[in-house]
Amino acid sequence: MTGRLAKKAGERTVLNGKKVFVVMPAYNAARTLRQTCEELPRDVVDEALVVDDFSSDSTVKLARELHLTTFVHHRNLGYGRNQKTCYREALRRGADIVVMLHADYQYSPRLVTAIAGMIAYGEYDLVLGSRILGSGALRGGMPLYKYVSNRFLTFYQNILFDYKISEYHTGYRAYSREVLANLPLEENSDGFIFDAEVLVQALYRGYRLGEISCPARYFPEASSLNFWTSAKYGVQVLVLSLKFWLQKKGLGHFRLLSPQGRTLAEDYYTEVTDARPPASNP
Repeated sequence: MTGRLAKKAGERTVLNGKKVFVVMPAYNAARTLRQTCEELPRDVVDEALVVDDFSSDSTVKLARELHLTTFVHHRNLGYGRNQKTCYREALRRGADIVVMLHADYQYSPRLVTAIAGMIAYGEYDLVLGSRILGSGALRGGMPLYKYVSNRFLTFYQNILFDYKISEYHTGYRAYSREVLANLPLEENSDGFIFDAEVLVQALYRGYRLGEISCPARYFPEASSLNFWTSAKYGVQVLVLSLKFWLQKKGLGHFRLLSPQGRTLAEDYYTEVTDARPPASNP
């Protein structure tokens, strides 16, 4: 692919001809959604999508007031299922690059251009916004136990994956269309381990993973896993990473890593997924 400098198309900045979508999985994010959206680089973002996972606050009303493309789960289906809806709908609408940004303002929306650009110009297939690069994690308020567990899990994963990055557990990430269309994402959990499963699948298939330094903010309105949920997540990451290593060594076979796994491109729905756009999006 021949790269081109970002160019102006009217009021739009085009990154190498790619359509950039931002997807925001949301749950009770009414207090932070507006601030998150105000800092999005609108000159680069072709469309911003919100998928609400049955919030009890005014997240959906606010998302529509902000002119965001809004989808709603009519019961709480979980963080992983929310992302599946996000990516499926972004692909359907023609996204070339999809940036997943939490609606709780924990990560900086201003970095969307930099993260998307790393994919747009062909350097990487997926990119993570790392809280660990630099000194932003603890300074931003990350609890010490989360920082220590993050460092241990990442060290463990780098050994089993034969890779080297600073953090696998950030919620700020971007994917090329090819990655989202070809990975068997429907095989993944509907829970918090979904993020880790996507990275395992991508690395197993040889996709190029990059990262960029990203400050993170911890404050009462920002979503964060409690201690016991974090502990469960940590155990799941240990098991998942071991599965990757076993399959790479030919010592195991797991459907999560199977080429026959169900992809989002198959337009797979179950009877419990109800994610519809509003009758008339403003």
